Amino acid sequence: MKRLLLLWKTARHDLRVLYGALAHPDRPVWLIPALAVVALYAFEPFNFAMPVLGFVDDGVLVPLALHMLVLALPVSMRRTSARPHPEDA
Repeated sequence: MKRLLLLWKTARHDLRVLYGALAHPDRPVWLIPALAVVALYAFEPFNFAMPVLGFVDDGVLVPLALHMLVLALPVSMRRTSARPHPEDA
């Protein structure tokens, strides 16, 4: 359970970084389509696995995909897009 909470805390930070990267004038061309694919996967009405496992894979695969997108960003963009949040201190 602690690992799942850590995964979601990381996903929250990754969402902040990706939001900042979207507003960045030098964002990579692939960023918007990649985020659209992750969003479509998260909100799709049909699950690839069984219905109960569908929620589990969404809860794990979506944060992992977001983290992989953040890691694919240029390092300078990751630093400028990440704004520290009071809860993360």
